[in-house]
Amino acid sequence: MPSPYASSPFELEVGRIRALSKGGQHREALTAAETLDAAAPSNRDILYLIAVNQRCLNLIYEALGTLQRLEQQEPRFSLLHQERGYCYTTLRDAPRAIAAFLRGVDINPALTTSWSMLERLYRLTGDEKNAATAAERVATLRRLPPEIVQAGSLFSDGEISAAENILRAYLLSCGDHAEALRLLGRIQQQRDLLDEAELLFEAALRLSPNYLAARLDYVRVLIDEQKYLRAREQIDALVELEPANSYYLSLHAAACVGLGEHERAIAQYRQLLAASPDSADLHLSLGNALKTVGQQKEAKESYQRAATIRPSFGDAWWSLANLKTYRFSPSQIERMLAEEAAADRHLVDRLHLCFALGKAFEDLSEYAESWRFYERGNQLTRTESRYQSEIIETNTRNQIEVCTRQFFAARAGVGVPDPDPIFVVGLPRSGSTLIEQILASHSQVEGTHELAELQRIVLEIGGRRSDPGERVLPGAKETPYPGVLTKLAPEVLRALGERYLTDTRAYRRHKPFFVDKMPNNFRHLGLIHLMLPKAKIIDVRREPMACCFSNFKQLFARGQEFTYSIGDISRYYRTYLELMRHWDAVLPGWILRVWYEDVVDDLEANVERILDFCGLGYEPGCVEFYKTERAVPSASSEQVRQPIFREGLFQWKNYEPWLGPLKDSLGDALIRYRE
Repeated sequence: MPSPYASSPFELEVGRIRALSKGGQHREALTAAETLDAAAPSNRDILYLIAVNQRCLNLIYEALGTLQRLEQQEPRFSLLHQERGYCYTTLRDAPRAIAAFLRGVDINPALTTSWSMLERLYRLTGDEKNAATAAERVATLRRLPPEIVQAGSLFSDGEISAAENILRAYLLSCGDHAEALRLLGRIQQQRDLLDEAELLFEAALRLSPNYLAARLDYVRVLIDEQKYLRAREQIDALVELEPANSYYLSLHAAACVGLGEHERAIAQYRQLLAASPDSADLHLSLGNALKTVGQQKEAKESYQRAATIRPSFGDAWWSLANLKTYRFSPSQIERMLAEEAAADRHLVDRLHLCFALGKAFEDLSEYAESWRFYERGNQLTRTESRYQSEIIETNTRNQIEVCTRQFFAARAGVGVPDPDPIFVVGLPRSGSTLIEQILASHSQVEGTHELAELQRIVLEIGGRRSDPGERVLPGAKETPYPGVLTKLAPEVLRALGERYLTDTRAYRRHKPFFVDKMPNNFRHLGLIHLMLPKAKIIDVRREPMACCFSNFKQLFARGQEFTYSIGDISRYYRTYLELMRHWDAVLPGWILRVWYEDVVDDLEANVERILDFCGLGYEPGCVEFYKTERAVPSASSEQVRQPIFREGLFQWKNYEPWLGPLKDSLGDALIRYRE
């Protein structure tokens, strides 16, 4: 049952109606629920209670109508599917009842009542095999403490805070329990607190090493953290147990992609599709791998196949748009419009469709309609984000306060003197992929991708997170990052530099230098200088209006949450300029600034300048960067496989009527970016 905490008159009334229903006073409960629904229409709990009491009063078709209304706004609310199963059971429609209960347990595996009903229905229809499976699930749930079952049910229905409170209280009073730790880990993973989720899954596996569900969750969080080598070790153990498990094999392919073994991943995806040709998810994954290695025609065909199999699959449509060179047909646009407008469309699909439609209408020069969808896609994405500009701005002020010229002078000579890394920093969509491609076209430089190793070090030295804005060093609880840098001994800084070089070796082959193109590393240049003082830093900067708007119309696979609001992105750009000005002042001459517009205007001179800064001899291939065959996983993958062009410099002007707030928010950054 839903369990909101009664704190307002509305919640108190919901609690009273629930008590009436539980006490068998269904007529009174229905009347009160309908009255409350008139005052607060479309409330999930009220609609659910209306349907329950309608069924109990044998108003079955009315109950089904209420559930249909509820499904339009909450399609993944498991209890509505359970209630629908009860309705069809009353109507003696076993196939539909089974389908409804199965949908419920697919969303919420902790629905003991649905599993019990499935066992009964399967036995009535003579399906003993499935009846036994359902009975086993019931027995498993009944062996668990009721608090954990309740928390699992709440988590599945999106009541994350309530589930977390129950789990933490249980662990505090009853001690460790593998399933409680696993559930808590899934909550932290959903909140994007990946380091905490990893620790919780590891704790669950220490208690129960053979718990496959926990190991699978552990693999998924390792992939989310881009710890692909460790993830693949865990997947190999799972595949050894079940060599034909297609999901394990798809995870193995994903880990190969993360390690840059794209051809191996492509072969695995093709093998999986031979057995499951109608899997839209596999076609999407194959398309992503093909796009990364430059097989655009084949990637396009894979994305089209995914969208054909599942027309509501927003990610497939967006992936076509994200090729940058793809143009949608009128019939495809009509189909996307219909899918986006569908009342029961899942949020993730809807926001992907909005960004795809924004690109489709942009290509048709219908800029007002394009803006409408870009704006809507950003608004939807922002609702799912926990990003706070204040945290980044506070961190910037702290960096400036801690990382002074005197601070670095006192630590001269620490770190690892290896010159291997070339960090390309800035904002996303600033031209950093172009600079990486130029460098990777040199015979001495390895192009990798946006590596996560530095961010992991930041999290580790700052301690495990208790909230998004706090990084605390174990043993120094009052010293959040970056203040903790003042407490790191020279030998620790050297060890961190050596660890970075060791961990990134998985992405390198045999070239002496390599590029780490994580744009947001500009926030950690102080740490980089302490760890790797001989590293090269290239700051790629693009005109603010062009850069910010390019980010606004880009849906990122993960991270970059500042890009989904005009206010957030302008503030981020300004704090970026502020922090880079500070690094220039305290570490003079260490950073090369490259302006994207200058590279477009005079490619050869800027290539010579970049190579000279990196201590590399001139090679003509760096000017003909578009001929270099390599994996490029970023959103600009197709653009850097073409000769340089000027069209992108002023695309934002097509949207100038709607970008006044952006221009106002950027203020003097419109001039300062050329400093």
